[in-house]
Amino acid sequence: MSWAWLFFALAIALEVCGTTCMKLSEGFSRLTPSVLVFVFYGLCYGAFVIALKHIDLSLAYAIWAGLGTALIVVVGILWFKEPAGTLKIISVGLIVIGVLGLSLSEKV
Repeated sequence: MSWAWLFFALAIALEVCGTTCMKLSEGFSRLTPSVLVFVFYGLCYGAFVIALKHIDLSLAYAIWAGLGTALIVVVGILWFKEPAGTLKIISVGLIVIGVLGLSLSEKV
C-alpha cells in the first residue's frame, strides 16, 4: 500500500470523526465538539488533497463518500442507538459492494 492510500484512509477516518462531532455538537451549541468539527474536516481535506496526488479523483471521491457513509451508518447504529432495519443494512451492503466494484475496476 502506497503512502497515498494511507493518507486516503486517514482522510476517511477524519471525515467520520468530523461528522460524528457534528452530531455531538448539538447544532453547534457545545463548544468542544463544534471546534472539533472544523479541526477534523480541515485535517480530512488536507489528507484527501495529498492522497489525490496519486489516486484518480473519480475513484477517490466515490470510495471516500461511500465508505464514509457506510461508516457513519455504523457509528449511528452503535453509538447513537439509531434503528438498524433490514433495508438500512441491505443499503449499506450495496454501498460497500459498489465501493469494492469501483476499486476492482482500477485493476482491470
